[in-house]
This record gives sequence, C-alpha cells and structure tokens, in this order.
Amino acid sequence: MRNMLRYMLGRTLQALLLLLGVSLITFSLLYVLPADPARQIAGRSATAETVASIRQQLGLDLPFHQQYGRYVLGLAQGDLGRSYAQKTEVAEVIGSRLGATLLLMAAAIVCELVIGLGIGLVASARPGGRADETLMLMSFVGVSTPQFVASLAMLYAFAVALDWFPVGGYGEFKHVVLPALTLGLLGAGWYARMLRSSLIEVLTQDYIRTARAKGASALRVLLRHALRNALLPVVAMVGIDVGLLMSGAVVVESVFGWPGIGQLAWQATQQVDIPIIMGVTLVAACAIILGNLLADLVAPLIDPRIRLR
Repeated sequence: MRNMLRYMLGRTLQALLLLLGVSLITFSLLYVLPADPARQIAGRSATAETVASIRQQLGLDLPFHQQYGRYVLGLAQGDLGRSYAQKTEVAEVIGSRLGATLLLMAAAIVCELVIGLGIGLVASARPGGRADETLMLMSFVGVSTPQFVASLAMLYAFAVALDWFPVGGYGEFKHVVLPALTLGLLGAGWYARMLRSSLIEVLTQDYIRTARAKGASALRVLLRHALRNALLPVVAMVGIDVGLLMSGAVVVESVFGWPGIGQLAWQATQQVDIPIIMGVTLVAACAIILGNLLADLVAPLIDPRIRLR
C-alpha cells in the first residue's frame, strides 16, 4: 500500500509538471503566430481603434510573461478561460462536447482491438506464410491511408451507395458506427503489427517450448501461454490511443459531422480562438497521462512480475 501511494504521488507530480510544460509550449506557439485574434473578432472592416480596444479587453496587449502568468493563475483556480468566438466559458464548451468524444473514443478503441488483435493472431500463427504476408500488407495499407481518404471512402460506400448508415449526425448507435469503424480500421494495423511481432518473439521462449513438449495444441499455446505476455506492448499502445483519440480525430469528426472535441479544435483554429485551443490541448494531455497511468496499473495484472515503483 505504501509503495502504491508513493507511486501515485510521484505520477501526480509528473503529471502536473507535464501539463505545465505542455501549456507553456502551446501558449508560446500561439503567441508567436502571425494571426491576430482581436482582428478576427472585430472583423475585416473594423477600424484600428476597435481592434486595439478588443486587444486591450482580452489582455493581448500585455507582454508574454504577464499573459502566461494570468493563464496559469486561472488554471490553478480551475478556470480554463473564456472563448473569444463563442463568448462562453471554455470548460462549458469542452464539457458539452466531451460526451461525444468519449463515446467515439471508446467505440474506436474497441474496433481497433477487435480487428487488430484478430489480424495479429492469425498472422502470427504461421509467420512468413501467405496469410501473414497478405494481412501485413493490408495492415500497412490501413496505417498509411490518410484519414480524409478513408472517411470519404467509408461515407460513400456505406452511407451513399449502400445506404446502410446515415451520412452524419449524433445521438443514436447508427451514427457512431462509420466514424468508429473508420478510426478502427486506420488504427488496427498498428495493433496487428505490434501483436504479431510480440507473439513471434514470445513463441521462441523456453516456457513455450516446454508447453509444446507437454503436448499442448498450437491453438492452446498461442492463446493461453503466449498471448498474455504478448499483450503488454498492446496495453501501452491503448494508453497512448486514449489521448490521441481525444483530440486527434479532427478529420473524421469533420467528415461525419461528429460534435466532438476534435471538431471543436478545428473550428477554434480557424477562428484563432486561443482559449479553446489551449483548453483542448490540455484536455488531450490529461487524457494521455491518464491513459498511460491506466496502462501502467493494468500491466501488473497481466504480468505479476511487473512491480510499480
């Protein structure tokens, strides 16, 4: 119990330092951008006096250290700021989109795991065989396909041509199928290749040869003895995907009209809405940290030899 408490305190401190670093880097990049949020808000026909007044109201005329200091002070009080474009609190805007993002993230990870682990298992059964080469080629095509190409292809095939699913929308199960399947197919290749390489390495170890010598079938050796140890890198990858899918599905959300954080980030970038961009970035960073923490906590359950320190 004491080791677990020490571990959690250490990870909490690391998380705070990481979030501070992410906020500093993101704020610095937004500060040096040539785009002017005040001009964006005022409009192209606004006078220089109007733009200067808006810049002063938003505090954009202050030096960098003062702007960043005010932002960090607000973060310490749980305040993510106020959206320039939507004129409301950033926490409320992100909160209204969080449910859709979590739903899509969970569905996409399930699709990735089901498709990717299935392909990895079949490919690793006979390395170098025809099935292995075919499946690895398919997984390579999957991870190499741009999101917008896969999204438009899925949309045309299953929503327009076959009319199996709606073109877009949110609220029912049928709406999440296509975006989740698109993300799942794109990410499944990584899981397939990772599991295949991990299984091939595990299958050469001594305890696997012992299991075979005792008469265990190839399927039993693969599923019961090898798969558990081969899943460790996959668990770590899931932890990373949790954060990436929180904000990285921008194209997929835009194509399918999914009202998630990714779409919000894209809209905020077009409007130079700095508080929204900062808020989405920090939420994504928190998701990556939590995902990695969960992966670290699950790893000892898979392999008892692992100890949290």
